[in-house]
Parts: sequence; structure tokens; C-alpha cells
Amino acid sequence: MIKQKLTKNLGLKVMAFVFSLFLWLIVVNVDDPVTQQTFSNIPVSLENQDIITQQGNVYQVLDGQNVTAVISARRSVLQDIESDDIIATADIKEMDTDTGLIPVEISVANLTAGRDYQTAASVPNNLRIQVEKSGKKVLSLTASTSDVSTRDGYIIGNTTVSPEKVTITGAESQIEEIDRAVAYVEASGLSKDTDLTAELRLLDKNGNILDQNQLTNNLGEDGITVHLEILGSKSVPLNFGVSGTPAEGYQYVGVSSEPESVVIYGTQDVLNEIDSIDIPDSEINIDGAAENVETSIDITPYLPEGVSLGDEVTGTVIATALIEEEGMRTIDFLVSSVKINNLSDELQVSYQPDAEVSLQFRGDQESLDTLDIRNAVSVDLSAYTQPGTYEVPVEVIVPDGITFMEGATVTLTLSEKPDDGSTQEEGSSETDTSDQQGETAQQEEEEQNGQR
Repeated sequence: MIKQKLTKNLGLKVMAFVFSLFLWLIVVNVDDPVTQQTFSNIPVSLENQDIITQQGNVYQVLDGQNVTAVISARRSVLQDIESDDIIATADIKEMDTDTGLIPVEISVANLTAGRDYQTAASVPNNLRIQVEKSGKKVLSLTASTSDVSTRDGYIIGNTTVSPEKVTITGAESQIEEIDRAVAYVEASGLSKDTDLTAELRLLDKNGNILDQNQLTNNLGEDGITVHLEILGSKSVPLNFGVSGTPAEGYQYVGVSSEPESVVIYGTQDVLNEIDSIDIPDSEINIDGAAENVETSIDITPYLPEGVSLGDEVTGTVIATALIEEEGMRTIDFLVSSVKINNLSDELQVSYQPDAEVSLQFRGDQESLDTLDIRNAVSVDLSAYTQPGTYEVPVEVIVPDGITFMEGATVTLTLSEKPDDGSTQEEGSSETDTSDQQGETAQQEEEEQNGQR
């Protein structure tokens, strides 16, 4: 009875089963279809490298050691696969010795091919290597500090690299490309001696950085350390001596220079002991001179031991020995210290910053040597009532026995006062008062250091 029930309409039951199976396959493939996914930059691991190295050879991978993996699997499987799950291997045992090609095999960690995923392929499907003799080069290490900066007022002094040398091994063709090795460091805002961990960089003869992926070195875990000496700075004046005697009727009154002072760098202990740079008499000879003697001097040989000039300074200064006729004195006076008299209420005056005017005086030498004109130099602007640039004669009140050699002028620009009351323009100095300029600290400094 039971048998009859099972066999009854057997054909229809078989057809129903086949149809159900077919329908299930359709549902599965629609809901979870088989598809492909690519994974880029998968590194290839080389197996059995000792086949090459045991013969005293090395190899280098040509055309790169990364491949793209193409995995074919159901969507539910692919969505759980990450790049780190992809394993790419190339067995040197399988290498074609004529072409250097090694097949690349792709697998997925913790998954089985044919069951969990359908296929796994590599693009390209071969890795190409070149076998050649091993080479070695020993190179001195130099510090590269192009990306190291110090605080204002400091510079980098001596640099020390530890270790001093590095040994590089690899394929002969790669070793031959290496021209030099540098210890690269970067830092900013340094103001004291510092030790920095450095990066090894290998450069070719054109200064290009070489790839070290297939090279080895002997640095080990300690790596490279660069010691940077950081030097402080100090501005010091230049002191000049002269040799010889001026022509009869003339006298030597001093030396001016451009620049008048220089910035030197050194350790703080050394800088504390230096107050000036002294240039010997032999550099400037005024024998028989009846006019100023100008000399170009390289001051670097006269720098005290342990100091240097900044990289941007050449070390050459222009020194001028000032020679005057006896009974004459020339004073270079700042235009900013000249009194402005009778300036129109509608105008303001401007002049070039740091402009000077040379004033000459005649008299007995004792009176000239003590001449003080700090509050005696002025210009009268009563005749200048329109905007413009003028050469205005300078007036100087001098004591009895001293004669001011007239003819000196200053260049002044007069302009209308703006409505907003502003009296300053970029690149110039301006004023609309008649007596404030003669009292500045700048003037006092000029008279103390610059009168001659």
C-alpha cells in the first residue's frame, strides 16, 4: 500500500523535484551571484630564494614586485575579503631560466579554491627577475640638513654622523649606480645642540634618490644618528687701523666702513669674549694721501678663533680712511635730525629714510674737534608753499671762529596733508612740526658715533 503511494504519479513527482531544484538555483544565483573583484598592489612573496643565493648570486625583480589579484566568487564571499587576505607567491623552482619568468599563484587566506571561491588569478601572471653577481660598496656618510631650520639668530655649525660609513650590498648593476650616501634629517626651530635620527638615502651621480628595496646595508637596528652643533650669533663693530702719514697740510680723521658691524656665529662661551673685530693697520695705507682712501678688505682672516660669518655674508667690507685738509672738518648729518622751520600748515614734508647730508666747516683745529651741531642744523621752508620735491639749502649756526662752508642741500618732498590726518607713507619719513627732529635719539647716536 505504501509502495503504491510512493510510486503513484512518479513521473510528476520527478518533474516537480527537478523544477524545484532549478528554481532554487535561479533564486540562489539571483540573490547571491558569482562575480569578480580586483585587488591592487598585492606584494608577491618569493619562495626558495636560496636556489639563487647559495650560488653567490643575487636577483632583482624587474617591472615591480606587486600584482593585481582577480578573485571570482559569490558576492557574499567577496564582501568579506580584504586586500590583506590575498596571498601572492612565486616559486623560484618554477622559474624559466631563459626568460626569468616565474608564475604567480594567488590564494585567499582561510578560504579553499573551488569550494569557497571559484578562481583566483594574477595580473600579470608572471614575475620577472634578473639573476646577477652580488656587489658591495662602502660609502662615507655625510649629513643632509637642507630641511633643518634654526630659530632666528642661530645657525648650524659642525655636523657629525654616526656611523661614519655604510656598507651596501646587492646586484652589481644596482651597486654601480650608487654615487654617494647621505644621512637625511629634518627639524625646525633648533636653538641648542641636538642629536637626530637620520634616514639613509642613496643617490646617483645626478643627485637622484635610488630605490633600496632590493639592497641591504649593515646599519642594523641602531640606524644613523646625526649630531648638529647649533651656534648663537652676536653683532660686533669693525675697528680699523691705518698705516702711513697723509700729505702735508692734510690729516687723518678716522675710518668709516660699509658695513660698520658684522654678525658672527659661535658657541656662547666664545662670543662672550669678543667685543669687536680688529683689522690691522697694514690693510689701509694713507701715506701721502690728500683725499679719502677707499679699500676693499676681506675680514675673514681676522675673525677670532671659533667664530664664523653667516653663509649669506661674503666677508668683504669697503673701508674708507677719511682724509681732510687741516683746518677743515666734515660731518655727515642725518636728514631726519635737521630742524624744519616755517613749514606751511597745509603741507607735510617727507625724505628718504637714513638719508644724510655732508656738512663742511673751516676753523682752528681745536675748535673743530669740539664742534657740536646737534641742535644747530635747520632748513627754512617759508619760500616753499606748493607741493613738490625740492633741493633745500641747509643752514647751520656755528660758534665764533668756525665757518660753515655753504652749499649743502637736502632733498625734501612737500605734499598736501590728507584729510584723515595721516602723515606717513611707506618708504619715507614725514613730519609737519618745526622743531621735533632736532631732539631725537637718532641724532644723539649720530653725533656720538658719526661726527668727524
